[in-house]
Amino acid sequence: MDTSDTATAGAGSIEERIWPVVIIGTGFGGQATAVNLLRRDIDDFLMLERRDFMGGTWQQNSYPGAAVDVQSPLYSLSFEPWPWTQMFAEREELAEYTAHVIDKYGLREKTRLSHNVEQVAWQEDEGVWYIQVADRPTIRARVLINASGPLSTPVIPNFPGRERFKGESFHTNDWNHDFDHRGKRLAIIGSGASAAQIIPAIAPDVAELHVFQRSPHWVIPRPDRKFGALTRRLLSIKPVYKAVRTAIYWGLESRIIGFKYSRTMLNLIAQRKADKHLEEQVPDEALRARLTPDFTIGCKRIILSNTLYPALMRDNVTLHDAQDGIEEVTETGIRTKQGEAIDLDCIVWSTGYDATDGMISYPVIGRHGKTLADFWADYPRAYLGTAIPGFPNLFIGTGPNTGIGHTSHIFMIESQLKYIIQCVEKVLKSDAGQIEVTPEAEARYTAKIHDEMAQTVWHTGGCNSWYKSASGRVTAMFPGFTFTYRRMAENFKRDDHRLV
Repeated sequence: MDTSDTATAGAGSIEERIWPVVIIGTGFGGQATAVNLLRRDIDDFLMLERRDFMGGTWQQNSYPGAAVDVQSPLYSLSFEPWPWTQMFAEREELAEYTAHVIDKYGLREKTRLSHNVEQVAWQEDEGVWYIQVADRPTIRARVLINASGPLSTPVIPNFPGRERFKGESFHTNDWNHDFDHRGKRLAIIGSGASAAQIIPAIAPDVAELHVFQRSPHWVIPRPDRKFGALTRRLLSIKPVYKAVRTAIYWGLESRIIGFKYSRTMLNLIAQRKADKHLEEQVPDEALRARLTPDFTIGCKRIILSNTLYPALMRDNVTLHDAQDGIEEVTETGIRTKQGEAIDLDCIVWSTGYDATDGMISYPVIGRHGKTLADFWADYPRAYLGTAIPGFPNLFIGTGPNTGIGHTSHIFMIESQLKYIIQCVEKVLKSDAGQIEVTPEAEARYTAKIHDEMAQTVWHTGGCNSWYKSASGRVTAMFPGFTFTYRRMAENFKRDDHRLV
């Protein structure tokens, strides 16, 4: 069924009518939002997807070695158990899971594919959002929920000469499967989580692999294991699944104590493990020194891998650190800062995403023509990471300071929805046509967040990570226990909002 030009609708065409709710994005955030609406008997909504397929991250990111770094029973939607085949699911199984959720809840019929949102603007006289879609008529909505996710806008640094390279090149977010890397000379630019999965996956097959590392990351072992038939059957039973999720959740949640409250605990639960892992897997002292970060563990995302270090020690793999980084990209490859000319068949950009200042990829215009870019001129901020004064009936999924570094982000998404759904119900099922957080409430919340952030390793750990916005503030992470956030999201505060 081609859903690019069809969707479940009420009276009138999709463009003529005013939709009660429009959701932008169809990844886990969009799926969880849609199912929560359905559970509250709100079934008249529309989902917009800029790509020609649904599913978000795990349908889009198909690079070799792609897998989740949180235990699968917790990295899944609470209402939809799955008989996972291993503790840390690989991309193919995650894609299967997302497709299952989409089909089970009939979300394809509510989705328009190839609808790239170019701008959204609040129309004061109508009390609706106008959604401008590339090469499509404008869509109108009473409530707008952005669920596009923070890791959806890839970034490629503007290295000198980048456009001159005549070989193959692509970002990890858009892996070119038509390119056969076997026997070829490749460079992978970056050494973060995606690169750490790709390097071991392709290193045995390529002729040469040049890894350009701006700075090393701390790496700890990945405690993965395959699940047998009995375990998988047990995971299909909801009470058992819930018990497993709960056990994993509390095991991971304790890590925030190290990230925020106790460097001693951080050393005990992470630093010692990382030091031992590095020493055992990299016997060469010189290489080990180049792979040792100069910041506190946890300041950047910790990588889970049993195979990265062995891959970096292969004879056909060369590690280029910051002292031997990219001077320029040439027609045939890369010239390093040491003057070495490296001929390449392919450059893979594993250079991350604009996950802070650019977490929403399209312009948002609120009351009186004020833009979200104006409001975020200093740094991204939002009440509960979700609502912004001057932007009524707009909710941002995985917005500022809703990220986490120690547990499942899906838990945070579902927590955030406890607030969003309450707000949506107040608009659609009461006399209030608009709901908007007050400036005072947002300011209090933001001040509290950044006051608490000052205690965390993300602020004090001595690194410059994607967790920070251009302002230098940590705007990606939530500085506390996730159950604290869930409690705040559940307890709707009427005095913090303006309802009209």
